[in-house]
Amino acid sequence: MCLPGLNRKFLQDTWHLTREYWRSEEKWRAGGLLAVIITLNLTYVYILVLINTWFNRFYNALQNFDKEEVFSALGEFCLLAAFYIIVAVYQLYLRQMLEIKWRQWMTGKYLNVWLKDQMYYRLQLTENYTDNPDQRISEDLRLFTNYTLQLSLGLLKAVVTLVSFIAILWQLSGTLVIPFGNHQLAVSGYMVWVAIVYAVIGTWLTHKIGKPLAQLNFDQQRYEADFRFSLVRLRENSESIAFYGGEAREERAFISRFGKVFDNYWQIMQRQKHLTWFASGYGQIAIIFPLVVAMPRYFTKEIQLGGLLQTSQAFSKVQDSLSFFVESYSTLAEWKAVVDRLTGFVCNIQQVSELPQSSTIIRTEPAPVLAVNQLDIDLPDGRRILSGLNLSIQAGESLLVAGPSGSGKSTLLRTLSGLWPYAQGSIVIPEGHSFLFLPQKSYLPLGTLRDTLLYPGPKRSVTDEEIMAAMLLCKLDWLKGQLDKIEDWSRVLSLGEQQRIAFVRVLIHQPEWLFMDEATSALDEPTERVLYTLLRERLAGTAMISVGHRNTLNSYHKKKLTLDGAGRWSLLTM
Repeated sequence: MCLPGLNRKFLQDTWHLTREYWRSEEKWRAGGLLAVIITLNLTYVYILVLINTWFNRFYNALQNFDKEEVFSALGEFCLLAAFYIIVAVYQLYLRQMLEIKWRQWMTGKYLNVWLKDQMYYRLQLTENYTDNPDQRISEDLRLFTNYTLQLSLGLLKAVVTLVSFIAILWQLSGTLVIPFGNHQLAVSGYMVWVAIVYAVIGTWLTHKIGKPLAQLNFDQQRYEADFRFSLVRLRENSESIAFYGGEAREERAFISRFGKVFDNYWQIMQRQKHLTWFASGYGQIAIIFPLVVAMPRYFTKEIQLGGLLQTSQAFSKVQDSLSFFVESYSTLAEWKAVVDRLTGFVCNIQQVSELPQSSTIIRTEPAPVLAVNQLDIDLPDGRRILSGLNLSIQAGESLLVAGPSGSGKSTLLRTLSGLWPYAQGSIVIPEGHSFLFLPQKSYLPLGTLRDTLLYPGPKRSVTDEEIMAAMLLCKLDWLKGQLDKIEDWSRVLSLGEQQRIAFVRVLIHQPEWLFMDEATSALDEPTERVLYTLLRERLAGTAMISVGHRNTLNSYHKKKLTLDGAGRWSLLTM
């Protein structure tokens, strides 16, 4: 039977997402926990079987006015109820424990894969860029572990309940004799056949009504993430938007994005309404249906009141088990959407990891030289922006990369750092040397000012005195009393101050090779001169490669590489 996208491919995708945890270093602990949960599930079903038998005993005692038997049955029920409560509590508690441990492991793994080899950056270079990878890691992993355990354990419980109660129902049903012309048709276990037909019809109708929910839920998660991300973007760029007076433009964009959230959710509501109409009716009919079907045998006195109620309850358990997919259809549709989103994320990561890490051969050699041989750089659309570059930079030398906007200056730095995959040639970098790249807009992490200044973390211990001395040299001494203050420093500091933060990092880390991509574009020329002079005095042995437009940068470099964006280049010694 076709359920919401639960085809072979979906099951394979789910298994691929699941199997790594159950084969990981956590497998024995997780397996033991799962075994306890399964045991509790089986115990839960066994208690239900005992309670079903209790119904027969208790109501027969009531019908026979057997006071002693009634009170004895009540005592038995109290014992069964106590065990039922204990099993129900720990069944849920241990399942949640396994869920959070599984999610913790998957979150660590996915974060590692996303951050390793700059995958978070390289994913943006593909045509089918993964939208909102942060949501895949935070929200989709939570839903995946929750739904997978909830549905798989629910299915196990349904199967065990079905096996347990179908035998009881078959025995209680007896044989129904149906007049058929001049003959009689005897149907053994007729209540079982009625339950099966009832559940099959219900499952088929549920699928017909709810089939679109899988795609609708997939789209809803994407639209919600896009809307949330646009709100975060406003907060991150609030000053720029305020200067532009772009509130009306942003509001229109927000309303447009939320319009997609609204429209798609409205479709989900309509589909859920139809599904709820059917599911509610299906569930209500199931309450009275077994009593009506079993009543003929009660009126012919083949069974007592206890037998009637036991049969009704057994029928309900069999019907509930067979109707597992009816009751879980909405959850199954959401689970399908989550699996599709995670599978797409994993496939994109796999696709990017299999991309040629550019045809550029990057190797290390002991010599203190950075050598580029026959380097070609292309854009993702195949257009070549640099052709046949040959370049050699010794330790302590300085190079300025210039050219018009779009000529490939920043892309050259990305290629030298190994980030850009669309390149061919050979690059030799000095072995064992330290490198530091300064982008035009410095990244300032959330946290204390000290953490921001030391980012991404020094390889040696750094005292507060060293930090404050570097701040003084970079004209940030007014911040020296705020080292332990936690702020969103990218909002507090101007672009020029953020670029000076980057120079503090340079003084602290003291790299042997420094790459700067318009790292002083937001600074005035006197401050730029102070900082470049500072680098020459404090890091005389550091090789410096700068990208910039200003002619004032010429005096701080010994060589100048000029790109024209059409593949041509020229190298001059100044």
